[in-house]
Formats: sequence, C-alpha cells, structure tokens
Amino acid sequence: MDKPTPSASAAGHSPETSPLGKSSEYPEAYDPSLLFPIPRAPKRAELQITGSLPFFGVDIWTAYEISWLNLRGKPQIAIATFMVPADSPNIIESKSFKLYLNSFNQERLESSGQLLDKLRADLSAAAGAAVQVALTEPAQFGQLQFGELSGLPLDRLDVEIEADSHPDGSILRASHDEATVEETFVSHLLKSNCPVTGQPDWGSVQIQYVGAPIDQERLLKYIIGFREHNEFHEQCVERIFTDILRHCKPQKLAVYARYTRRGGLDINPWRSNFSSGKPPSQLRNARQ
Repeated sequence: MDKPTPSASAAGHSPETSPLGKSSEYPEAYDPSLLFPIPRAPKRAELQITGSLPFFGVDIWTAYEISWLNLRGKPQIAIATFMVPADSPNIIESKSFKLYLNSFNQERLESSGQLLDKLRADLSAAAGAAVQVALTEPAQFGQLQFGELSGLPLDRLDVEIEADSHPDGSILRASHDEATVEETFVSHLLKSNCPVTGQPDWGSVQIQYVGAPIDQERLLKYIIGFREHNEFHEQCVERIFTDILRHCKPQKLAVYARYTRRGGLDINPWRSNFSSGKPPSQLRNARQ
C-alpha cells in the first residue's frame, strides 16, 4: 500500500502528538509521510492575531545533514535551504523534518534536480503553501560565508533581572513625546525551550523599527524573559513582533532571529510589516 501524502490541513496535529520526545527509528526508505505539520492558527489566536496577518515573512531553514545515492549507489551530499512562507497554514515540526530528510539516505536518485523536485512537493504539501528549496553542493561549499547580524548591541547594557524568566510584553515602552527614529538592535541572549521536550533553543535576534524611541533596557529585559519560555522558534519571533507592535506602536517593524542548529537543522524566522521588505541576509553567524 502506498504511504499517504502529508495533509496540508494538519487536522488533529499538535506538538504533543508529534515525534518530539519519543523514541524514533531512522527510516530505511524515502517516506514523505514522516513530515508532521502543526497548524499556526492556535498560537496566533493566543497572540490575538486574527484575520489578516500584521506581518509577512518567511521561515528560513538550513539542513546540514542531507544525503542520497546516485543511480550507481554512491552517496551524494549537500546543504539545503528551505523558505517556508509565514502565511502558510502550518509549520513543520523539526524532528519530523529531520527524520524525513534522513529517509533519503538510501534513496537512489537520477540527479540533485530530482531530489529538489521531491523536497519542494513534499514540504509544500506539509506546509500548505509553496516552499522554496535550494541546494548548495560540495563544489560551492568554499563560497559559503559567515556574518553577524548588524545593529546596536543591546547586550552592552548592564541590566538587573528580577522577575521570572518569562516574556512580559507589558514592560516594553516607547517615548512617544520624542522625535521618530530609525534604529536596529541586536541581542545574542535569546533563549527559549522546546514546548514538548524542554530542550534549550539558543538564538540571536535583530529588531529593526521606525517610530518613537524604544526603551533599550526594557527591550533587553523582555528578550531575556524568554529564557524559560516554551515555544517553537517561529512562535517566539511572532510573539516578539506582536508585543513590540502592540506596546511600542512603531510605524515599521521587522524581527529576525537566527537560532543555533539541533539535529542538523537551524530555523531562522523573519517577520516584517515593511511594504518593501525583503528577506534578510542568510549568512550564518558564529554560533551556527
């Protein structure tokens, strides 16, 4: 019997029923049904996001552990980049993503182009929207570069943390009696936890805005407040975006986080309300 294609509706799919935190055998054959979509809507409802989204953006995934066989059985490798649109109905749970990618390990394919076709079709079906996929093959590895997020470092501030480590958007402030500014802030102190396993997720975050000056110390305290917070990467970035938008009311806002990898995957969500916004640089930072 053919294995089912992942459902774009993701009905009944929740983090608790995902492969996270469960013992899993590595697949012996290509299996797109391993992909586990989780609807974005419940978490967005928690953030009071209903109707039209207050942002657009993309979740940029990088897969460092992807391999398949050519028709003669010789292993092939590459680094893959996936662009999942923020307006897709579903995110893809990361452990299921890893298991799916590993299902190609013994799969014989005619070319990397055939792999790309399968990846695009399977991931788009799981996300419920078109997912862009690109491969960097070994001949191009030497062209890959590192780079840090640009901006004024919030981490220079000597703040005292008194409250529990959970994000509280109500502490954010902007000085609306002062002139409008255009600023970019960066912090490397973002840490959150997987909502199922509790494992730590480490990241750097860049916040760009145009509007009343935002209180930098309060913003840094807010970011540090994610330290014991349980949420997926994409949900944390959307929480940061909506909290800043709600409490500081900037005219323009973009939030970009680059998380360190787990299981050979890193996830880098970007959300913006700039009408001319473009996806940010995809350079890996030092911790990636």
